[in-house]
Amino acid sequence: MASRTVDFEKSPEKGPNTVGINETTSDEETQISTLWHVPSSLQKLNTRIESLAGFEARGITRVLPEERQQPSLASDIQVAILWFSANVSVNNLAAGLFGPLVFNLGFLDSALCATFGGLVGCASTGYMSIWGPVSGNRTMVVMRYFMGYWPSKIPCFLNIVLMVGYCTIDCILGGQMLSAVSGGDMSIVVGIIIVSLVSLIVAVFGMGLFHHYEKWAWLPQILVLFILVGSAGPHFNAALQSVGDTRTINANRLSFFSLCVYVPSSWSGAASDYYVYYPEKTSRLKTFLLTLTGLWVSFTLVYMLGIGLGSGIATNQAWADANAISPGALVVAGYGGLANFGRFCGVIVALGVISNSIPGTYSAALGCQVMGRYGKAVPRWVWSCVMVLIELICALAGRDHLLLVFQNFLALMGYWIEIMVCIVLEEHLLFRHMRGFDWTRWEDKKYLPLGIAALISFLLGWLGSVLGMYQVWYVGTLAKLAGGCDIGVWVGCGFALISYPPLRWLELKQFRR
Repeated sequence: MASRTVDFEKSPEKGPNTVGINETTSDEETQISTLWHVPSSLQKLNTRIESLAGFEARGITRVLPEERQQPSLASDIQVAILWFSANVSVNNLAAGLFGPLVFNLGFLDSALCATFGGLVGCASTGYMSIWGPVSGNRTMVVMRYFMGYWPSKIPCFLNIVLMVGYCTIDCILGGQMLSAVSGGDMSIVVGIIIVSLVSLIVAVFGMGLFHHYEKWAWLPQILVLFILVGSAGPHFNAALQSVGDTRTINANRLSFFSLCVYVPSSWSGAASDYYVYYPEKTSRLKTFLLTLTGLWVSFTLVYMLGIGLGSGIATNQAWADANAISPGALVVAGYGGLANFGRFCGVIVALGVISNSIPGTYSAALGCQVMGRYGKAVPRWVWSCVMVLIELICALAGRDHLLLVFQNFLALMGYWIEIMVCIVLEEHLLFRHMRGFDWTRWEDKKYLPLGIAALISFLLGWLGSVLGMYQVWYVGTLAKLAGGCDIGVWVGCGFALISYPPLRWLELKQFRR
Protein backbone atom coordinates (compact mmCIF):
# COMPACT_ATOMS: atom_id res chain seq x y z
CA MET A 1 0.00 0.00 0.00
CA ALA A 2 2.88 2.34 0.63
CA SER A 3 3.55 2.63 -3.06
CA ARG A 4 0.10 4.15 -3.65
CA THR A 5 -0.40 6.40 -0.66
CA VAL A 6 -2.06 9.04 -2.80
CA ASP A 7 -5.12 6.81 -2.90
CA PHE A 8 -5.90 7.26 0.75
CA GLU A 9 -4.04 10.28 2.00
CA LYS A 10 -5.22 13.84 2.22
CA SER A 11 -3.86 15.63 -0.82
CA PRO A 12 -3.45 19.39 -1.08
CA GLU A 13 -6.02 19.49 -3.89
CA LYS A 14 -9.49 18.18 -3.18
CA GLY A 15 -10.32 15.10 -5.21
CA PRO A 16 -12.20 11.84 -5.01
CA ASN A 17 -9.60 10.28 -2.76
CA THR A 18 -9.68 12.95 -0.07
CA VAL A 19 -13.03 12.16 1.44
CA GLY A 20 -12.92 12.52 5.21
CA ILE A 21 -15.43 11.99 7.95
CA ASN A 22 -16.15 15.69 7.98
CA GLU A 23 -16.96 15.61 4.26
CA THR A 24 -19.83 13.12 4.31
CA THR A 25 -23.30 14.47 3.85
CA SER A 26 -25.61 12.02 5.63
CA ASP A 27 -28.83 13.31 7.15
CA GLU A 28 -27.59 12.45 10.62
CA GLU A 29 -24.45 14.54 10.26
CA THR A 30 -26.42 17.45 8.86
CA GLN A 31 -28.69 17.33 11.91
CA ILE A 32 -25.71 17.14 14.27
CA SER A 33 -23.96 20.07 12.63
CA THR A 34 -27.16 22.05 13.07
CA LEU A 35 -27.50 21.10 16.75
CA TRP A 36 -23.84 21.59 17.59
CA HIS A 37 -22.22 24.96 17.32
CA VAL A 38 -18.55 24.29 16.68
CA PRO A 39 -16.38 27.37 17.26
CA SER A 40 -14.80 28.67 14.06
CA SER A 41 -11.36 28.44 15.63
CA LEU A 42 -11.78 24.67 16.12
CA GLN A 43 -13.10 24.29 12.58
CA LYS A 44 -10.04 26.11 11.24
CA LEU A 45 -7.74 23.96 13.38
CA ASN A 46 -9.38 20.77 12.12
CA THR A 47 -9.15 21.94 8.50
CA ARG A 48 -5.49 22.84 8.90
CA ILE A 49 -4.64 19.49 10.48
CA GLU A 50 -6.54 17.46 7.89
CA SER A 51 -4.85 19.37 5.07
CA LEU A 52 -1.39 18.21 6.18
CA ALA A 53 0.45 16.13 3.60
CA GLY A 54 0.03 12.43 4.26
CA PHE A 55 -2.88 12.94 6.67
CA GLU A 56 -5.83 10.54 6.42
CA ALA A 57 -8.98 12.59 6.93
CA ARG A 58 -11.36 9.72 6.29
CA GLY A 59 -13.07 8.06 9.21
CA ILE A 60 -15.57 5.21 8.86
CA THR A 61 -17.06 6.40 5.57
CA ARG A 62 -17.06 3.55 3.03
CA VAL A 63 -14.22 3.61 0.50
CA LEU A 64 -15.81 3.40 -2.94
CA PRO A 65 -14.36 0.98 -5.52
CA GLU A 66 -13.09 3.84 -7.69
CA GLU A 67 -11.17 5.28 -4.70
CA ARG A 68 -9.19 2.09 -4.13
CA GLN A 69 -5.57 1.56 -5.07
CA GLN A 70 -4.60 -0.58 -8.07
CA PRO A 71 -3.56 -4.20 -7.45
CA SER A 72 0.17 -4.81 -7.28
CA LEU A 73 2.67 -7.31 -5.94
CA ALA A 74 4.06 -4.66 -3.59
CA SER A 75 0.61 -4.19 -2.03
CA ASP A 76 0.24 -7.94 -1.55
CA ILE A 77 3.61 -8.20 0.17
CA GLN A 78 2.71 -5.22 2.33
CA VAL A 79 -0.22 -7.21 3.75
CA ALA A 80 2.05 -9.84 5.25
CA ILE A 81 4.67 -7.28 6.31
CA LEU A 82 2.05 -5.19 8.10
CA TRP A 83 0.93 -8.06 10.31
CA PHE A 84 4.46 -9.36 10.85
CA SER A 85 5.79 -5.93 11.78
CA ALA A 86 2.91 -5.15 14.14
CA ASN A 87 3.24 -8.41 16.08
CA VAL A 88 6.92 -9.26 16.24
CA SER A 89 7.00 -7.30 19.50
CA VAL A 90 7.78 -7.88 23.13
CA ASN A 91 4.17 -7.73 24.34
CA ASN A 92 3.42 -10.96 22.46
CA LEU A 93 6.67 -12.41 23.75
CA ALA A 94 5.32 -11.86 27.27
CA ALA A 95 2.41 -14.21 26.49
CA GLY A 96 4.92 -17.03 25.93
CA LEU A 97 6.17 -16.62 29.50
CA PHE A 98 2.88 -17.97 30.80
CA GLY A 99 3.57 -21.51 29.63
CA PRO A 100 6.50 -22.24 31.98
CA LEU A 101 5.83 -19.61 34.65
CA VAL A 102 2.06 -19.67 35.19
CA PHE A 103 0.90 -23.03 33.85
CA ASN A 104 4.04 -24.98 34.88
CA LEU A 105 4.38 -26.54 31.44
CA GLY A 106 7.58 -27.96 30.04
CA PHE A 107 9.39 -26.52 27.05
CA LEU A 108 7.96 -28.98 24.51
CA ASP A 109 4.40 -28.75 25.82
CA SER A 110 4.56 -24.96 25.83
CA ALA A 111 6.03 -24.85 22.32
CA LEU A 112 3.36 -27.11 20.84
CA CYS A 113 0.50 -25.25 22.53
CA ALA A 114 1.89 -21.90 21.42
CA THR A 115 2.48 -22.95 17.81
CA PHE A 116 -0.91 -24.52 17.16
CA GLY A 117 -2.87 -22.20 19.43
CA GLY A 118 -1.36 -19.31 17.54
CA LEU A 119 -2.39 -20.92 14.24
CA VAL A 120 -6.04 -21.08 15.32
CA GLY A 121 -6.03 -17.48 16.52
CA CYS A 122 -4.30 -16.24 13.36
CA ALA A 123 -6.82 -18.09 11.18
CA SER A 124 -9.62 -16.28 13.00
CA THR A 125 -8.11 -12.88 12.19
CA GLY A 126 -7.30 -13.98 8.66
CA TYR A 127 -10.95 -14.83 8.06
CA MET A 128 -12.20 -11.48 9.38
CA SER A 129 -9.68 -9.63 7.19
CA ILE A 130 -11.34 -10.79 3.95
CA TRP A 131 -14.26 -8.38 4.46
CA GLY A 132 -12.14 -5.24 4.11
CA PRO A 133 -11.44 -5.32 0.34
CA VAL A 134 -14.83 -6.68 -0.69
CA SER A 135 -16.83 -4.16 1.35
CA GLY A 136 -14.64 -1.08 1.66
CA ASN A 137 -15.94 -0.84 5.24
CA ARG A 138 -14.20 -0.98 8.59
CA THR A 139 -14.58 -4.15 10.64
CA MET A 140 -17.16 -2.86 13.09
CA VAL A 141 -19.17 -1.36 10.25
CA VAL A 142 -19.11 -4.79 8.59
CA MET A 143 -20.48 -6.25 11.82
CA ARG A 144 -23.71 -4.33 11.23
CA TYR A 145 -24.43 -6.73 8.35
CA PHE A 146 -24.02 -9.73 10.66
CA MET A 147 -25.35 -8.53 14.01
CA GLY A 148 -27.61 -5.61 13.12
CA TYR A 149 -27.13 -1.87 13.59
CA TRP A 150 -27.84 -1.73 17.32
CA PRO A 151 -26.57 -5.13 18.62
CA SER A 152 -23.27 -4.64 16.76
CA LYS A 153 -22.49 -1.77 19.12
CA ILE A 154 -21.76 -4.35 21.84
CA PRO A 155 -18.76 -5.96 20.08
CA CYS A 156 -17.77 -2.48 18.89
CA PHE A 157 -17.52 -1.22 22.47
CA LEU A 158 -15.74 -4.39 23.58
CA ASN A 159 -13.27 -3.99 20.73
CA ILE A 160 -12.48 -0.45 21.83
CA VAL A 161 -11.75 -1.80 25.31
CA LEU A 162 -9.66 -4.59 23.79
CA MET A 163 -7.55 -2.30 21.63
CA VAL A 164 -7.00 0.19 24.45
CA GLY A 165 -6.10 -2.68 26.78
CA TYR A 166 -3.45 -4.08 24.48
CA CYS A 167 -2.00 -0.64 23.83
CA THR A 168 -1.84 -0.13 27.59
CA ILE A 169 0.15 -3.35 27.92
CA ASP A 170 2.45 -2.12 25.12
CA CYS A 171 3.10 1.12 27.00
CA ILE A 172 3.85 -0.69 30.26
CA LEU A 173 6.25 -3.18 28.67
CA GLY A 174 8.01 -0.48 26.68
CA GLY A 175 8.36 1.62 29.82
CA GLN A 176 9.67 -1.32 31.84
CA MET A 177 12.31 -2.15 29.25
CA LEU A 178 13.52 1.42 28.81
CA SER A 179 13.78 1.72 32.57
CA ALA A 180 15.70 -1.57 32.81
CA VAL A 181 18.07 -0.59 30.00
CA SER A 182 18.89 2.67 31.76
CA GLY A 183 19.71 0.78 34.95
CA GLY A 184 16.81 2.47 36.70
CA ASP A 185 17.96 5.99 35.88
CA MET A 186 14.87 6.44 33.70
CA SER A 187 11.63 5.73 35.50
CA ILE A 188 8.98 3.47 33.99
CA VAL A 189 6.73 6.52 33.82
CA VAL A 190 9.06 8.32 31.41
CA GLY A 191 9.33 5.22 29.23
CA ILE A 192 5.55 4.90 29.09
CA ILE A 193 5.21 8.53 28.00
CA ILE A 194 7.79 8.08 25.22
CA VAL A 195 5.96 5.06 23.79
CA SER A 196 2.62 6.87 24.00
CA LEU A 197 3.84 10.00 22.22
CA VAL A 198 5.35 8.16 19.25
CA SER A 199 2.22 6.00 18.91
CA LEU A 200 0.08 9.15 19.00
CA ILE A 201 1.89 10.82 16.12
CA VAL A 202 1.56 7.87 13.74
CA ALA A 203 -2.00 6.95 14.76
CA VAL A 204 -3.18 10.55 14.30
CA PHE A 205 -1.80 10.78 10.76
CA GLY A 206 -3.55 7.55 9.83
CA MET A 207 -3.17 4.86 7.22
CA GLY A 208 -0.48 6.42 5.03
CA LEU A 209 2.16 7.03 7.70
CA PHE A 210 1.05 3.84 9.48
CA HIS A 211 1.86 1.68 6.45
CA HIS A 212 5.16 3.46 5.84
CA TYR A 213 6.13 2.92 9.48
CA GLU A 214 5.20 -0.76 9.52
CA LYS A 215 6.97 -1.29 6.19
CA TRP A 216 10.36 -0.81 7.84
CA ALA A 217 9.80 -1.18 11.59
CA TRP A 218 10.08 -4.97 11.47
CA LEU A 219 13.68 -4.96 10.21
CA PRO A 220 15.49 -3.70 13.33
CA GLN A 221 13.09 -5.76 15.46
CA ILE A 222 13.89 -9.03 13.75
CA LEU A 223 17.63 -8.32 13.92
CA VAL A 224 17.68 -7.67 17.67
CA LEU A 225 15.36 -10.62 18.36
CA PHE A 226 17.75 -12.95 16.53
CA ILE A 227 20.56 -11.44 18.58
CA LEU A 228 18.46 -12.30 21.64
CA VAL A 229 18.27 -15.88 20.42
CA GLY A 230 22.05 -16.01 20.21
CA SER A 231 22.58 -14.30 23.55
CA ALA A 232 19.91 -16.00 25.64
CA GLY A 233 19.44 -19.24 23.69
CA PRO A 234 22.21 -21.18 25.48
CA HIS A 235 20.35 -20.62 28.75
CA PHE A 236 16.99 -21.93 27.49
CA ASN A 237 16.05 -25.14 29.29
CA ALA A 238 14.71 -27.32 26.47
CA ALA A 239 14.63 -30.29 28.83
CA LEU A 240 12.14 -28.62 31.19
CA GLN A 241 9.24 -30.96 32.01
CA SER A 242 5.63 -30.15 32.86
CA VAL A 243 4.73 -30.28 36.55
CA GLY A 244 1.70 -32.07 38.06
CA ASP A 245 -0.38 -35.18 37.55
CA THR A 246 -1.80 -36.09 34.15
CA ARG A 247 -5.13 -34.34 34.69
CA THR A 248 -3.48 -31.14 35.89
CA ILE A 249 -1.01 -31.09 33.01
CA ASN A 250 -3.78 -31.63 30.45
CA ALA A 251 -5.81 -28.81 32.01
CA ASN A 252 -2.80 -26.50 31.89
CA ARG A 253 -2.10 -27.45 28.28
CA LEU A 254 -5.60 -26.47 27.18
CA SER A 255 -5.51 -23.28 29.25
CA PHE A 256 -2.22 -22.16 27.70
CA PHE A 257 -3.38 -23.25 24.24
CA SER A 258 -6.47 -21.07 24.70
CA LEU A 259 -4.34 -18.13 25.84
CA CYS A 260 -2.22 -18.46 22.70
CA VAL A 261 -5.44 -18.40 20.64
CA TYR A 262 -6.68 -15.24 22.35
CA VAL A 263 -3.69 -13.04 21.53
CA PRO A 264 -3.65 -13.23 17.70
CA SER A 265 -7.44 -13.57 17.49
CA SER A 266 -7.77 -10.24 19.30
CA TRP A 267 -7.07 -8.58 15.94
CA SER A 268 -10.26 -10.11 14.50
CA GLY A 269 -12.31 -7.09 15.56
CA ALA A 270 -10.01 -4.77 13.59
CA ALA A 271 -8.73 -6.95 10.75
CA SER A 272 -10.72 -5.30 7.94
CA ASP A 273 -9.72 -1.79 8.97
CA TYR A 274 -6.39 -2.00 7.15
CA TYR A 275 -7.74 -3.37 3.84
CA VAL A 276 -10.44 -0.89 2.87
CA TYR A 277 -8.21 0.67 0.21
CA TYR A 278 -7.50 -2.64 -1.50
CA PRO A 279 -9.31 -3.44 -4.79
CA GLU A 280 -12.83 -4.77 -4.46
CA LYS A 281 -11.97 -7.88 -6.50
CA THR A 282 -9.02 -8.86 -4.32
CA SER A 283 -9.00 -12.62 -3.82
CA ARG A 284 -10.42 -13.56 -0.44
CA LEU A 285 -8.13 -16.58 -0.26
CA LYS A 286 -5.10 -14.40 -0.96
CA THR A 287 -6.10 -11.90 1.72
CA PHE A 288 -6.64 -14.74 4.19
CA LEU A 289 -3.35 -16.51 3.46
CA LEU A 290 -1.22 -13.35 3.49
CA THR A 291 -2.75 -12.25 6.79
CA LEU A 292 -2.33 -15.72 8.26
CA THR A 293 1.30 -15.92 7.15
CA GLY A 294 2.31 -12.55 8.55
CA LEU A 295 0.59 -13.21 11.85
CA TRP A 296 1.61 -16.81 12.42
CA VAL A 297 5.30 -16.34 11.60
CA SER A 298 5.58 -13.36 13.95
CA PHE A 299 3.63 -14.95 16.79
CA THR A 300 5.47 -18.25 16.57
CA LEU A 301 8.83 -16.50 16.79
CA VAL A 302 8.02 -14.33 19.79
CA TYR A 303 6.08 -17.09 21.57
CA MET A 304 9.15 -19.33 21.34
CA LEU A 305 11.40 -16.62 22.71
CA GLY A 306 9.05 -16.05 25.63
CA ILE A 307 8.88 -19.77 26.39
CA GLY A 308 12.66 -20.01 26.20
CA LEU A 309 13.19 -17.13 28.62
CA GLY A 310 10.56 -18.54 30.98
CA SER A 311 12.15 -21.99 30.91
CA GLY A 312 15.56 -20.62 31.88
CA ILE A 313 14.45 -18.72 34.97
CA ALA A 314 14.68 -21.77 37.24
CA THR A 315 18.37 -22.30 36.41
CA ASN A 316 19.52 -18.71 35.87
CA GLN A 317 19.49 -16.53 38.98
CA ALA A 318 20.11 -13.32 37.06
CA TRP A 319 17.01 -13.97 34.99
CA ALA A 320 15.00 -14.85 38.09
CA ASP A 321 16.03 -11.58 39.74
CA ALA A 322 15.16 -9.61 36.61
CA ASN A 323 11.76 -11.32 36.31
CA ALA A 324 11.03 -10.36 39.91
CA ILE A 325 11.36 -6.73 38.81
CA SER A 326 9.27 -6.97 35.64
CA PRO A 327 8.86 -9.03 32.45
CA GLY A 328 10.50 -6.17 30.58
CA ALA A 329 13.57 -6.43 32.78
CA LEU A 330 13.71 -10.16 32.03
CA VAL A 331 13.95 -9.48 28.29
CA VAL A 332 16.74 -6.99 28.91
CA ALA A 333 18.53 -9.60 31.07
CA GLY A 334 18.52 -11.90 28.03
CA TYR A 335 21.05 -9.52 26.49
CA GLY A 336 23.10 -9.60 29.68
CA GLY A 337 26.32 -10.89 28.11
CA LEU A 338 26.49 -8.18 25.46
CA ALA A 339 27.23 -5.20 27.75
CA ASN A 340 26.42 -1.82 26.18
CA PHE A 341 25.43 -3.37 22.85
CA GLY A 342 22.89 -5.45 24.74
CA ARG A 343 21.44 -2.27 26.20
CA PHE A 344 21.14 -0.83 22.72
CA CYS A 345 19.30 -3.96 21.58
CA GLY A 346 17.01 -3.60 24.59
CA VAL A 347 16.08 -0.08 23.51
CA ILE A 348 15.20 -1.30 19.99
CA VAL A 349 13.03 -4.09 21.41
CA ALA A 350 11.33 -1.65 23.77
CA LEU A 351 10.50 0.75 20.95
CA GLY A 352 9.16 -2.18 18.94
CA VAL A 353 5.93 -2.14 20.97
CA ILE A 354 5.06 1.07 19.14
CA SER A 355 4.42 -0.99 15.99
CA ASN A 356 1.84 -2.97 17.92
CA SER A 357 0.28 0.02 19.61
CA ILE A 358 -0.32 2.12 16.48
CA PRO A 359 -2.89 -0.11 14.73
CA GLY A 360 -4.68 -0.73 18.03
CA THR A 361 -5.07 2.98 18.70
CA TYR A 362 -6.12 3.59 15.10
CA SER A 363 -8.87 0.94 15.26
CA ALA A 364 -10.06 2.05 18.69
CA ALA A 365 -10.56 5.57 17.30
CA LEU A 366 -12.58 4.19 14.39
CA GLY A 367 -14.66 2.19 16.85
CA CYS A 368 -15.59 5.37 18.68
CA GLN A 369 -17.00 6.71 15.43
CA VAL A 370 -18.97 3.51 14.80
CA MET A 371 -20.62 3.72 18.22
CA GLY A 372 -23.08 6.40 17.12
CA ARG A 373 -23.79 9.50 15.07
CA TYR A 374 -22.28 11.84 17.65
CA GLY A 375 -19.10 9.79 17.78
CA LYS A 376 -18.97 9.77 13.99
CA ALA A 377 -19.18 13.58 13.88
CA VAL A 378 -15.91 13.85 15.84
CA PRO A 379 -12.84 13.61 13.55
CA ARG A 380 -10.85 10.39 13.74
CA TRP A 381 -7.66 12.17 14.78
CA VAL A 382 -9.41 13.63 17.83
CA TRP A 383 -10.52 10.17 18.92
CA SER A 384 -6.93 8.96 18.44
CA CYS A 385 -5.75 11.62 20.89
CA VAL A 386 -8.43 10.60 23.38
CA MET A 387 -7.50 6.92 23.08
CA VAL A 388 -3.80 7.58 23.66
CA LEU A 389 -4.64 9.68 26.72
CA ILE A 390 -6.72 6.83 28.17
CA GLU A 391 -3.94 4.33 27.39
CA LEU A 392 -1.41 6.57 29.10
CA ILE A 393 -3.52 6.91 32.25
CA CYS A 394 -4.20 3.16 32.42
CA ALA A 395 -0.54 2.32 31.84
CA LEU A 396 0.61 4.65 34.60
CA ALA A 397 -1.95 3.16 36.98
CA GLY A 398 -1.16 -0.49 36.19
CA ARG A 399 2.59 -0.34 35.58
CA ASP A 400 3.42 -2.47 38.65
CA HIS A 401 0.91 -5.26 37.94
CA LEU A 402 1.56 -6.22 34.32
CA LEU A 403 1.31 -10.01 34.46
CA LEU A 404 -1.90 -9.88 36.50
CA VAL A 405 -3.46 -7.41 34.07
CA PHE A 406 -2.21 -9.43 31.12
CA GLN A 407 -3.58 -12.76 32.34
CA ASN A 408 -7.06 -11.59 33.36
CA PHE A 409 -7.52 -9.13 30.52
CA LEU A 410 -6.56 -11.53 27.74
CA ALA A 411 -8.93 -14.25 28.87
CA LEU A 412 -11.95 -11.97 29.19
CA MET A 413 -11.34 -10.39 25.81
CA GLY A 414 -10.69 -13.71 24.11
CA TYR A 415 -14.11 -15.05 25.00
CA TRP A 416 -16.24 -12.54 23.12
CA ILE A 417 -14.05 -12.18 20.04
CA GLU A 418 -14.32 -15.85 19.10
CA ILE A 419 -18.07 -15.89 19.77
CA MET A 420 -18.40 -12.97 17.35
CA VAL A 421 -16.34 -14.77 14.71
CA CYS A 422 -18.53 -17.87 15.04
CA ILE A 423 -21.67 -15.79 14.37
CA VAL A 424 -20.07 -14.14 11.33
CA LEU A 425 -18.94 -17.50 9.96
CA GLU A 426 -22.39 -19.10 10.26
CA GLU A 427 -24.21 -16.10 8.82
CA HIS A 428 -21.77 -16.06 5.92
CA LEU A 429 -21.88 -19.76 5.10
CA LEU A 430 -25.45 -20.68 6.00
CA PHE A 431 -27.52 -17.60 5.21
CA ARG A 432 -25.59 -15.22 2.96
CA HIS A 433 -23.65 -17.45 0.56
CA MET A 434 -26.38 -17.00 -2.07
CA ARG A 435 -27.86 -13.57 -1.26
CA GLY A 436 -24.70 -11.57 -0.68
CA PHE A 437 -24.51 -8.03 0.73
CA ASP A 438 -25.23 -4.52 -0.47
CA TRP A 439 -22.19 -2.79 1.00
CA THR A 440 -23.42 0.67 0.00
CA ARG A 441 -26.21 0.51 2.61
CA TRP A 442 -23.94 0.40 5.65
CA GLU A 443 -26.02 3.08 7.44
CA ASP A 444 -29.46 1.93 6.29
CA LYS A 445 -31.19 0.60 9.41
CA LYS A 446 -34.13 -0.61 7.31
CA TYR A 447 -31.85 -2.82 5.21
CA LEU A 448 -29.54 -4.13 7.91
CA PRO A 449 -30.72 -7.16 9.93
CA LEU A 450 -32.44 -6.56 13.25
CA GLY A 451 -29.79 -8.70 14.91
CA ILE A 452 -32.12 -10.45 17.34
CA ALA A 453 -30.68 -13.89 16.63
CA ALA A 454 -27.11 -12.60 16.76
CA LEU A 455 -27.70 -10.80 20.05
CA ILE A 456 -29.28 -13.83 21.74
CA SER A 457 -26.54 -16.15 20.48
CA PHE A 458 -23.86 -13.69 21.55
CA LEU A 459 -25.32 -13.52 25.07
CA LEU A 460 -25.70 -17.31 25.22
CA GLY A 461 -22.09 -17.59 24.18
CA TRP A 462 -21.12 -15.30 27.02
CA LEU A 463 -23.13 -17.49 29.40
CA GLY A 464 -21.17 -20.50 28.21
CA SER A 465 -17.92 -18.59 28.66
CA VAL A 466 -18.81 -17.74 32.25
CA LEU A 467 -19.62 -21.39 32.97
CA GLY A 468 -16.28 -22.49 31.55
CA MET A 469 -14.20 -19.60 32.87
CA TYR A 470 -11.20 -20.29 35.09
CA GLN A 471 -9.74 -17.09 36.52
CA VAL A 472 -8.14 -16.07 39.79
CA TRP A 473 -11.29 -14.19 40.80
CA TYR A 474 -13.89 -16.65 39.44
CA VAL A 475 -14.09 -20.33 38.51
CA GLY A 476 -17.09 -21.50 36.48
CA THR A 477 -19.03 -24.67 37.14
CA LEU A 478 -17.83 -26.41 33.97
CA ALA A 479 -14.25 -25.29 34.59
CA LYS A 480 -14.33 -27.08 37.95
CA LEU A 481 -15.61 -30.25 36.30
CA ALA A 482 -12.80 -29.98 33.73
CA GLY A 483 -10.18 -30.13 36.46
CA GLY A 484 -9.46 -26.43 36.75
CA CYS A 485 -9.11 -25.81 33.02
CA ASP A 486 -10.12 -22.59 31.29
CA ILE A 487 -12.61 -23.88 28.69
CA GLY A 488 -14.63 -20.65 28.55
CA VAL A 489 -13.94 -19.83 24.91
CA TRP A 490 -14.77 -23.34 23.73
CA VAL A 491 -18.02 -23.63 25.66
CA GLY A 492 -19.01 -20.12 24.60
CA CYS A 493 -18.34 -20.84 20.93
CA GLY A 494 -20.28 -24.08 21.23
CA PHE A 495 -23.32 -22.30 22.66
CA ALA A 496 -23.20 -19.68 19.91
CA LEU A 497 -22.70 -22.17 17.08
CA ILE A 498 -25.62 -24.33 18.19
CA SER A 499 -28.07 -21.54 18.98
CA TYR A 500 -27.52 -19.16 16.06
CA PRO A 501 -28.84 -21.15 13.04
CA PRO A 502 -32.35 -21.87 14.40
CA LEU A 503 -32.69 -18.39 15.87
CA ARG A 504 -31.59 -16.77 12.63
CA TRP A 505 -33.99 -18.94 10.63
CA LEU A 506 -36.85 -17.77 12.84
CA GLU A 507 -35.74 -14.15 12.53
CA LEU A 508 -35.66 -14.35 8.73
CA LYS A 509 -39.02 -16.07 8.62
CA GLN A 510 -40.61 -13.40 10.81
CA PHE A 511 -38.90 -10.20 9.65
CA ARG A 512 -37.45 -11.08 6.22
CA ARG A 513 -34.10 -9.42 6.92
